[in-house]
Amino acid sequence: MKISAVISTWNRRDAVVANVVALKAGTRPPDEIIVVDNASTDGTVERLEREHPDVRVARTAHDRYGACETFNIGFKLARGDAIAIMDDDVEATPRWLELLEARLRSEPPTTAMVSSRVIEPGMPEAYQAAEQARGAYYASTFRGCGTLARREVMEHAGWYDERFFIYGNERDLAARVLGLGYRILQDPAPVIHHATPFGMKAGKRSLYFHVRNFWLYAFKSCAWSEIGRAVLRLAAKARGGSAAVQEDATGSAAESELEATGTVGLAQSMKDTPGAHWIVVKATLAALANLPYCLARRRPVQAPDFKPPGS
Repeated sequence: MKISAVISTWNRRDAVVANVVALKAGTRPPDEIIVVDNASTDGTVERLEREHPDVRVARTAHDRYGACETFNIGFKLARGDAIAIMDDDVEATPRWLELLEARLRSEPPTTAMVSSRVIEPGMPEAYQAAEQARGAYYASTFRGCGTLARREVMEHAGWYDERFFIYGNERDLAARVLGLGYRILQDPAPVIHHATPFGMKAGKRSLYFHVRNFWLYAFKSCAWSEIGRAVLRLAAKARGGSAAVQEDATGSAAESELEATGTVGLAQSMKDTPGAHWIVVKATLAALANLPYCLARRRPVQAPDFKPPGS
């Protein structure tokens, strides 16, 4: 199996170089490494060209590309049978890619992706314990910072939807992959370390795109009854006050959150973000403005592994 590692980066020179070094030092290095640089100004490209001339670097014309667009550039350049999807601020453990490849090769062709266990700062011990206790299972999404995917399936599914720009794009692509009859395996054996803190990133921009993109994904892929249930549960988290914040902080509901890491921290984000409720309204209105786009692509997923966040 030929494997292409695809990394998207913007102004994280030291992190992306450390990522490349860890990949090359692994027991199974990728056959090619592609870094899509979103017009960084910190010398990322120059250092990669100097220290790692074998890395294929694609540089965008400006820095206004979204993560979905930059990853798609790398995916389309990839020549491997499988693509290792990686954030720039991750470091693979020595056997990470070896274990992912072995697992994907041992699976039937209908397994399109194997997603690894991701360790992040602030990740509750209860969450980590729940991941390991559950073992390998077929999931409804994947971790975009550390997954090995069959290239032909991703292409067939249409890559990332660039309208998402950032956040929630993995769950949207996963829904389309499941809708084609494939499966996504979550395997805790391959481990990768991610420097971004656990859960939903704080701030107005993050809250806006998480909410807007949940609606886009739901309009495209969920039954209307599933949308209703997910909205009720997420709304309960958002207005849950100190109890919901404490649940996010301690991981007391770790088992139910294993496939919903993007919404862990929603209660805290609503509490800490000024004007949070107005941001949610604006994000919802923006999603409704995209309703014709979503309905034109609407394919409710009936796969047994499919589960919307909050369901």
